[in-house]
Amino acid sequence: MTSFLAATVRLFLAAFAIALLLATQTATTEAAESTAERHLLYVTAPGIRNDMQYGGAGILVFDIDKGHRFVKRIDTTASQIEKPENIKGVCASAATGRLFFTTPTRLYCLDLKTERDLWNQTLPGGCDRMALSPDGRRLYVPSFEGPHWNIVDADGGKIVGKVETNSGSHNTVCSRDGSRVYCAGLRSPLLTVIDTKTGEATKPVNPFSAAIRPFTVNADRSRCYCTVNGLLGFEVGDLNSGKVVGRVVVQDFKQGPTMRHGCPSHGIGLTPDEREIWVCDSFNKRLHIFEVASLASLPTTAPKQIATIELRDEPGWITFGIDGRYAYPSTGDVIDTATRNIVARLTDEKGQAVQSEKLLEIDFQGDKVSRCGDQFGVGRVTGAAGK
Repeated sequence: MTSFLAATVRLFLAAFAIALLLATQTATTEAAESTAERHLLYVTAPGIRNDMQYGGAGILVFDIDKGHRFVKRIDTTASQIEKPENIKGVCASAATGRLFFTTPTRLYCLDLKTERDLWNQTLPGGCDRMALSPDGRRLYVPSFEGPHWNIVDADGGKIVGKVETNSGSHNTVCSRDGSRVYCAGLRSPLLTVIDTKTGEATKPVNPFSAAIRPFTVNADRSRCYCTVNGLLGFEVGDLNSGKVVGRVVVQDFKQGPTMRHGCPSHGIGLTPDEREIWVCDSFNKRLHIFEVASLASLPTTAPKQIATIELRDEPGWITFGIDGRYAYPSTGDVIDTATRNIVARLTDEKGQAVQSEKLLEIDFQGDKVSRCGDQFGVGRVTGAAGK
């Protein structure tokens, strides 16, 4: 009997030890998961004009680390109206934990932790694709293809300044150091440059061959890469001299009519390491990739076109994840930048294809925003090749 009891006790203790070990391992795993940085893709919709077939309305969140699996849909004040408007631009700040987006009529502010609207504001002349200062305190919001940019206090939406260009205000990029804001209009070949300390326009970059469409800049503020009307390719501007120094034409592909935007290459981005430029080709449903180093001596040497990627639809935008591992064209294709293979395609909670020209990566440490990407594919390496 004593032997039986002893055996029973030993079995009980062994089982208890195993259970304790499993519980400890589970707790350790859960603790590690709770402290590990989560990498999420925030996609605003409708982000292809106001077409609801590409993801409906709201902010769709995807888990980058888990094959870009759909996580959730965040409903906003803008998405809950009867006929949601097209989202025109999106940006976010790790410093303040806020996400901002625009429609043609309003500017919205969302708290990323609570996922609640903090405020929304109509602005004189409407809104287009804006930029946010690195400290998250100032928004530079173009009027909707109008004459000016509004400078907005990001804390509460109050207008604190205005820059008038009469250019058909449209796209906006803030430099990585926050000292300059670059403004492009639909009806101007000039790239306006705003000094953020004074809030005034300085010497522009010009003359580009036609009106500037999507564009991007490198981190040390030495180069801009601009798509322009009528060109399958892009032009290069020297941000120090204010002069256009090169024109790059996509080789081996013909221009043709596009479904949207009326621009052969509506979309361009620098990989975060600033080694490559990726440019959209709407008619041929492709992305074309150029080596940035080969652009340094333009126009005396030809640029090196190194790859082409076929997409599932016409691209109208391109940006990248924060570390540059993935490229995100507006078609919803997810591209591994190292292999240049399509590794995923964004789908919503119903399994339907998601497309948007307004998206960016946002990372979390626990419930706190740790890093934010950008919608424009702006360079992230100061002093990189391709000055």
